[in-house]
Amino acid sequence: QVQVLESGGGLVQAGGSLILSCRVSGSVLSVGTMAWYRQAPGKQRELVAKMTGAGVATYVDAAKGRFTISRDNAQVTADLQMNRLEPEDTAVYYCYARGRVLHRDYTDYWGQGTQVTVSS
Repeated sequence: QVQVLESGGGLVQAGGSLILSCRVSGSVLSVGTMAWYRQAPGKQRELVAKMTGAGVATYVDAAKGRFTISRDNAQVTADLQMNRLEPEDTAVYYCYARGRVLHRDYTDYWGQGTQVTVSS
């Protein structure tokens, strides 16, 4: 059983900052890419930022220069530092991890999501 747990969402004023944290726990043997996605009301889930196990980060254009993803492979955590938040960043943010458990190939795992609301 693999669990992906997010924390750190909340309400913030435009221009403010938040840090989202994600931890993968359970019977996972290894974790490859970890990422943060978000889904705004009425919209599809979209990638915000991802980082490979080797530490290569990729960002969606809207996040470049404002958001920073980091991870700790030993702790199997991934954080998303979000600065200069805008009302358009309001969404449920989901942590994603591609992990492998015993006797299975790599599988996609998702957290339950954490709400981020940016007021204008």
